[in-house]
Amino acid sequence: MKSLILVESPTKAKTLARFLGGKYKIEASMGHIRDLPKGNFGLDLEHNFEPQYVIPKDKRKIIEGLKEEVKDVDKIILATDPDREGEAIAYHLKYILKAEAKKSVAFERIIFHEITPAAISEALEHPKDIDQNLVSAQTGRRVLDRIVGYELSPILWMKIKKGLSAGRVQSIAVRLIVEREREIEKFKTQEFYRIFLVLRKKGDERNIAFELTKVDEKPIEKTQVLKLYDGDYKYAKTSLNEEDAIALKRDIGKKQFVVSDVVQKETKRSAYPPLTTSALAQEASRRLGFSSKRTMGIAQRLYEEGFITYHRTDSYSLSSAFVSETRNYIEKKFGKKYLPEQPVIFKTKSKLAQEAHEAIRPTNIFHEQNDVALKLGKDFAKLYDLIYKRALASQMTDAVFLSTKVEAKASNGARTYTAQANGRVMKFDGFLKVWFYEDGEQIIPELTKGEELEISEINTSAHKTSPPPRYNEASLIAALEKHGIGRPSTYAPTISTIVARYYVEKEDGRFIPTQIGTLVNDFLVKNFSSIDDIPFTSQMEDQLDEIAQGKKDWVPVIREFYGPFEKHIKSAQEEKKIEVEPEKTGEKCPLDGGDVVVRIGRFGKFKACNNFPNCKFRESIVEDSGFLCPRDTGKMALKRTRRGRTFYGCANYPKCDFAVWTKAQLVAQAVPADKNSAPSPIPSISQTTQTTD
Repeated sequence: MKSLILVESPTKAKTLARFLGGKYKIEASMGHIRDLPKGNFGLDLEHNFEPQYVIPKDKRKIIEGLKEEVKDVDKIILATDPDREGEAIAYHLKYILKAEAKKSVAFERIIFHEITPAAISEALEHPKDIDQNLVSAQTGRRVLDRIVGYELSPILWMKIKKGLSAGRVQSIAVRLIVEREREIEKFKTQEFYRIFLVLRKKGDERNIAFELTKVDEKPIEKTQVLKLYDGDYKYAKTSLNEEDAIALKRDIGKKQFVVSDVVQKETKRSAYPPLTTSALAQEASRRLGFSSKRTMGIAQRLYEEGFITYHRTDSYSLSSAFVSETRNYIEKKFGKKYLPEQPVIFKTKSKLAQEAHEAIRPTNIFHEQNDVALKLGKDFAKLYDLIYKRALASQMTDAVFLSTKVEAKASNGARTYTAQANGRVMKFDGFLKVWFYEDGEQIIPELTKGEELEISEINTSAHKTSPPPRYNEASLIAALEKHGIGRPSTYAPTISTIVARYYVEKEDGRFIPTQIGTLVNDFLVKNFSSIDDIPFTSQMEDQLDEIAQGKKDWVPVIREFYGPFEKHIKSAQEEKKIEVEPEKTGEKCPLDGGDVVVRIGRFGKFKACNNFPNCKFRESIVEDSGFLCPRDTGKMALKRTRRGRTFYGCANYPKCDFAVWTKAQLVAQAVPADKNSAPSPIPSISQTTQTTD
């Protein structure tokens, strides 16, 4: 019997072929082979929003090739990814190829969450039917997004500017960023002071850092709470101004501190759960500086090469086989004290964990970072190491600390001062043997109640209350996940879209809304308030999940959405056009004397004459970083690659190709512009050119 296995990508096909030898013919569809047309709406509103699918031009040769392949096979095995998108690809492959295959051909769907010999063998022995509920959920999402994008985007073109787009999830992401920027602008920064004391035991040279916490038994610090669009923002400030701090410092220096209370207790810190898609994107952003798009691209390759389980998931579950293998590994490598009595089980928080059923984990606990580096390279190895360590650590014992809190009081006359010191000592590292430990608390020497302490030093410290921070990729994904906006497969493309559309820009790794992004957001909030909002978008995701569970049909869900949406569209058409004023540079055009403004093109911002198209003047924007090139002392400018990634490059390019990717590398290698002399030239750690990513 001749059998054909169909997958999405050539890499996945090669990995399967390596495991299965020549038993099966394996071909790749290169992703989706049917989609809604690009040139028109593609939905039949008169017949239950029926999608008018077409085969895209770039897939026609692939389909023709697959049609030839299926003509003489007896079995077609659909081995696409184990989620809604993969189920939809399998469905469309069967739909297209069934007419070309022999009438007796059998179509089978196999599901595996890791590309390993055991998993593939198990899947082949237990084929399934295509899950129509998952296909319906994917269809519902695709139809919903087409309605929003196809009907809302032209309104934005008409009322704001050509070339704009809108989408359910991307619009909420932009709104979060715009709302946060306004909350930052409204925030009133207040100055306050803290008082720090360095105290010592008599006859002991070790310093103990204390902070003044009470005056006359009243706490001087209070926590403030701001109600933000994304939830509560908490920050602390003391009641001390500069005059108070100076006066208290003077008075405290005359007093004797005595230990009033010592509390020591053993505390435990449990391991984190294994990584989900959201957690992986956040950890990779925080620890490796990877964008979500880059992270997901690397994870896709790791999965297809057989190193990790499927990477689009919001489940914390781990297979019993992996847990058993990992527990044996932990005991042999680290000893019994690092092994819990029972396997650690984490409860998934998601309302409906993604269909992959497992968290992201290594497929083989004996595959370490170097194995991946040798085959795929260092970036793949770095991400794999995060996944490996988190999965391994999740099955290890708690870390144990001895926490100490010391209170010391000074009372002499009318005033009483209370200072507090906190310390923590690790008694047993537990899972922190593997995972990152970033605690820097002081070690406090043994103290007893009633013991006198000498004042070694008193310092006042000025502080300012800080506004809520701007979102970076990690915190934006965390916010979307918290509110149930989007799903594991949508985080990376959502962020890529809002950056590519120039609705937001990155500054030191954090998102700032652009003028056009703010205008689009305000227009949508005004005219589509019931749609461009967290509760509605979250509710829609819940309904799509119910479709995936077979509890709802996608057509009524879309119909319920479409009626109110159409009314909003008609109302928005009556709005006045918003005039978008170009950003002026203050410069005059060297050709005709017109104002030079900032415009956005295919590769980012550039300068142009405001009299375009009558005047063709244009010039690249060089954003000065304040540093000079260590090779030729040219200005180091902030630039963007064709894919939108920012870097710092010498302004004298192409004569000098010195470039670095991050601000930290710039500070370490370049020369501050205010210095008169430059150090000896040093090689760049980034040898990439300045025109490609």
